[in-house]
Amino acid sequence: MGRMRDGSHLLECGKDCGLTEKEEFMTQRNQQVESHAGLSDKRIVVLGGSSGLGLAVAQQAVAQGATAIIASSNADRVKQAVATLDGKAEGHTLDLSNEREIQNFFQRIGDFDHLVFTAGDTLQLNELVATDLTEARRAFELRYWAALAAVKYASPHIRKDGSIVLTTGVAGRRPHKGWTVAASVCGTIEALTRALAVELAPIRVNAVCPGVVRTNLWQSMNADARENLYESVGKSLLVGRVGEACEIARAYLFLMQEGYGTGQTVVLDGGAVLV
Repeated sequence: MGRMRDGSHLLECGKDCGLTEKEEFMTQRNQQVESHAGLSDKRIVVLGGSSGLGLAVAQQAVAQGATAIIASSNADRVKQAVATLDGKAEGHTLDLSNEREIQNFFQRIGDFDHLVFTAGDTLQLNELVATDLTEARRAFELRYWAALAAVKYASPHIRKDGSIVLTTGVAGRRPHKGWTVAASVCGTIEALTRALAVELAPIRVNAVCPGVVRTNLWQSMNADARENLYESVGKSLLVGRVGEACEIARAYLFLMQEGYGTGQTVVLDGGAVLV
């Protein structure tokens, strides 16, 4: 009976030891995931990072210990943006309509961890019968072709556990009359996101889909008209207001850090697709 008790004790001890080892392994694995997920000491490239959503992303990433590499076509805005980033950023002037410039840019900056593409212009809104097809083709230049070129030349330089976050818009999810071109552009980016996630795995590729946000995207309007737009759109939304760049930026940081999602589009629209 004594030997049986001793044997049972050893068997139970073996079970307990096995569980402890498993728990230790899971703890170590979780710690590894957490260490990779943080942005401290990461290099983050933000195309369109001199203002609006891109600058908000760069500012929040730098606040978490990252180095931001921002690029935009406006040299003055790039310089001003870098000055707000506490010496933890470098700025580049880049014509995103020029494929060769994009290629040279990524060869020059070397390896990095995350690519964020927020560059965009005002979406073309017009009824189909009045749509200029030359202008319609041009609408894809920055939002689609430049994004595709950026991913093409950036992906070989993205480090292990890195990611890409693109930008689309709610026009593709809830188009209105006169939004044919705008909806097409936004829908194309969502499809591109899914296709790239498959092709570039294990690099994660996701997108953020904002609604109306207070950014310089609306700078072509005069101040009164712009505020009237924000007020009228805000009243129509479930949250009662338009978005702010700083809160949309958090979605980009989440997608860079979460480590498991890919091919997904995160919608932040104040409930626009529901009303």
